[in-house]
Amino acid sequence: MFPKLLKLIGAAALAGALATPAQAWPDKTITLLVPFPPGGSSDQIGRYLQPKLQEKLGQPVIIDNKAGATGTIGAALVKRSPADGYTLLVSSLGPFVIAPHLLKNVPYDATKDFDLLTVAVQAPNVLVVPSASPLKSVADLIAQLKKTPDRVTFASSGNGSSDHLTAELFWLQTGTSGTHVPYKGGGPAMSDLLGAQVDASFQNINSVVQHVAAGKLRPLAVTGTKRSPLLPDVPTLAEAGVKDVVVYSWQAVAAPKGLPADVKAKLHAALVAALNDPAVKPKLLEVGFEIVANTPEQFTAYQLAEYNRWKQLIESRKISAD
Repeated sequence: MFPKLLKLIGAAALAGALATPAQAWPDKTITLLVPFPPGGSSDQIGRYLQPKLQEKLGQPVIIDNKAGATGTIGAALVKRSPADGYTLLVSSLGPFVIAPHLLKNVPYDATKDFDLLTVAVQAPNVLVVPSASPLKSVADLIAQLKKTPDRVTFASSGNGSSDHLTAELFWLQTGTSGTHVPYKGGGPAMSDLLGAQVDASFQNINSVVQHVAAGKLRPLAVTGTKRSPLLPDVPTLAEAGVKDVVVYSWQAVAAPKGLPADVKAKLHAALVAALNDPAVKPKLLEVGFEIVANTPEQFTAYQLAEYNRWKQLIESRKISAD
């Protein structure tokens, strides 16, 4: 009888084990892979999200910077990672909608290889000139461009960057032409802009606000659909008479394609909650970021529109990464 009792106990234990559900996600460290060096806007967004995601998901969250090839190396690493919710891409628009049209043999399909979670934030660019510049308005700049074609220099952080493409779009819409001066990153471009070595630039608002406040740069217009709360006296390009040059730089979060639906839903909810957290949202707004926190479906539609928009501009203007 005793052996029979042991068998019954063993069977009950086995049945209980089989009935126990698998460990709920997450049960280990989550990695936010940023495909750029530390210090940039994407890295900044990752570091704002990190502590709040840890708090809301109950597991450690780490930042891993994997820079190179305008963000495509890091994006490819995420594409090849397991679709289990433990590796996320936190990136600017570049790898999602620009690099695929600039670089040959990009090692992923930006429209098929990721589960898009949310566009976290967006920020308009600002058309700025050095404070000593004689150009006081967008009208002054356009007049100078028409008077001296290809003589007015525009700095950017590199070929195919958001600031470069905004300048190309501006020239296209105003029927003018300037000279693009690409730098290896935003820092060197800003340094020469502040030193009046170049004439103008379309810079991310969070990069220029402090210099505008210090009187070192003069803002002529913002590229958003409305004026920025940080620069309320600065008109939009549309208000300044230039139509169809609405440009936002943006940072978003994605995962490898194939996330389980419950993990995707839980991740999205945690990201939106983190972005709107009272300890995070005001800090983002202070430096010029606007909270987007949209749905995966909205992000998918937005990516497609942006992808096609920049593809058309890059091809029509014959822009290359070289």
